[in-house]
Amino acid sequence: MEKIREQILLTLETNSRIDLKELAVLLGTDEATVANEVADMEKEHIICGYHTLIDWDRAGAEEVNALIEVRVTPQRDQGFDRVAERICNYPEVSAVYLISGGYDLLVTIEGKTLQEISRFVSGKLSPIEEVISTATYFILKKYKDHGTILEKKTKGERMLITP
Repeated sequence: MEKIREQILLTLETNSRIDLKELAVLLGTDEATVANEVADMEKEHIICGYHTLIDWDRAGAEEVNALIEVRVTPQRDQGFDRVAERICNYPEVSAVYLISGGYDLLVTIEGKTLQEISRFVSGKLSPIEEVISTATYFILKKYKDHGTILEKKTKGERMLITP
């Protein structure tokens, strides 16, 4: 990968709202070069989207997140891709990962209540023919998400003990 592309990606990964002119100055190049590289990487699906990280607890919104491990029967000539694509199409699903270990897929979903997520698992995910079993874990609190610490510790939280 070209050095300029790598630098653009590293910067956008931590600050997707950066002005292209400012990014060009940081990288020691012109704005047109940066804009063209970004546009090319979007067309090539290297840059797949831009997201805002929101602390929904602080926003006062009711939201429940869950991680669901899914064990599936891989399909001939397609492996896990077909069932993963099917799961990706549900609007409740935030992410689907192929993983190693005792399960095959890790699915993250969002809902308004624990019951809503439970109904998704029992009514939509479990009935898929290739799904053998699932294990659901509700996220109770997020400390860090997408590399961002959500709750800053205050200084002096621990007492200093001296002899």
